[in-house]
Order: sequence, then C-alpha cells, then structure tokens
Amino acid sequence: MNSTKDLLGLLNLRQVAPHRFLGDSKTVGSPNVFGGQVLAQALNAAYRTIANGRTLHSMHSYFLEPGSLELPIEFEVDSVRDGGSFSIRRVSALQQAKTIFILSASFHKTEDGHEHQIEMPKNIKQPHELMSWTEIVREYGEFIPPRTRGFLEIDRPVEFKPLEITNPFEKKDLPAATNVWFKLKDVSEPLNLPSKQQILTYISDYNILAAAMNRHASKAHWDNTQTASLDHSMWYFRDFDFDDWLLYAIESPNASNARGFSKGNIFTQDGKLVASVAQEGLMRPK
Repeated sequence: MNSTKDLLGLLNLRQVAPHRFLGDSKTVGSPNVFGGQVLAQALNAAYRTIANGRTLHSMHSYFLEPGSLELPIEFEVDSVRDGGSFSIRRVSALQQAKTIFILSASFHKTEDGHEHQIEMPKNIKQPHELMSWTEIVREYGEFIPPRTRGFLEIDRPVEFKPLEITNPFEKKDLPAATNVWFKLKDVSEPLNLPSKQQILTYISDYNILAAAMNRHASKAHWDNTQTASLDHSMWYFRDFDFDDWLLYAIESPNASNARGFSKGNIFTQDGKLVASVAQEGLMRPK
C-alpha cells in the first residue's frame, strides 16, 4: 500500500446493513492490526450514518484486543443522539463476535464563534532540510536494528520526516518529545473533509508513543519493551489540505505503571492548528 488511492480503498468500508460495515486490514510492519487503521475505519463507519451534513469534531476510543490481520473487521454503529447542534455515534469493532475496539464520535453543525490557538514550535527545521524515513534507511540502514529497519522499509502512502534522528546505540535518555513533518506521497484528486479527517486519524497513531519511549532510551527500546495503543482521543479544529507538509509536535508528560502518556498537536506548515491528539500506550518491560 503506497498511494492515497490504496489508503482510501482500505478505509472505505463495505456496507452490509444500514449500520453494519466490513473492512479489511493491511500491515504496517507489526503482527497485529495497526491502531490507526481501525480508528480511521471506525470513523468511516460513523460518518456513513450522518445524513445532516455535520462534521466530526472529536472522538474517544479504547483498544480492547489485538486485531488479526487475516480476518475482516465488522463495525457496528449505534446512533446515540441527533440533537439540534450535535450528533453522537458509538462504534464497536468486532472479529469472530469478540469486540476488539470501541469508539465514540461527536459531529457538529457549522457555527461561527470566537477563535484562538497556540503557536506552532518556533525555529525548527523545515521539511526540505530533513531526511525522510526512506532516505534514513538508505543512508543508515546497516546501523538500524533489524526490527526498526523492517518497520521503516514498509511501503506507505505517507512520507515522514523526523526533526530528531536518534542513535539506538548511544543508550542515553532523550527529551520526552518528538516532532515529525508528514504528508501524503500523492494526492491525485481533491479530498472532502470527512476523508481528510479519516486519513489524518490514521496517521495520528504513528510516532506518538515514541515521545514516551525517548525519555527512557538508555534502557528501553522497541525490542525489549511490549508496546500497544490502549486508548486514543482526537479533536478536529480546522480544515486543511494534504498538498503540503503538516507538523506533528508530540510530548509525553508522564509514564508510570507500565503505561506512557503522550499528547500532540498537528499544524499546517504556515502554523494553523488542525487537530490535537492524546494517547496512552502500554510500555511494559519484557
């Protein structure tokens, strides 16, 4: 899967009943279903039951079981409420009659109101000054641990350019933060806002737990730590385009009880705040 068309095909579910949908999976280099995939597919299912033109403004979710790449995922949507301004949907994802994931999403009609936002990080390198994951593997592949190299080599429709490249052999703790530029490799046709939000949600599950892992890099790495997304929340503020780079600025305020918590803000290259993300993930030493 290496094009936007492939990604949209993955996220666009097959409808089998008015509120029931089926989806397939593609690996991103791990043995289980990628959390960003099931997040975005669940939003696709929820959006398909919204008939009043409202747009997604927030979602909250829990990952309950690892999903199998070999089995289809069934999504069931419950129309909780359609009020005067907001519509609420609850989505359950199932495999073999077992619930593996749940999500609640809220959709809001367009309204005018007050506006403000935080500023994006200042004095940071721009995408043209940085190496992509593909270029990093090409340049430093022989020095990258096999598991990480295998993950980075998977074909993706998204290009990532991290501001910080860590040396896994240095064995020193790093700041509990990471910043990554990203964009779709190809956008052949205009995307509507629901599609952009689903793709953005898919991408938001990349990189976010790395901020929590960085703080313990002297002893913790992906090979000796069991990691998994436990929950994921996201708030959507403004429309945007995938034709240019977006910055994912992530920090981790806390790690405790074998869990790491990270939060991130997504900005356009000219500084517009598009969305905010929060996630807690398992960080269990093996």
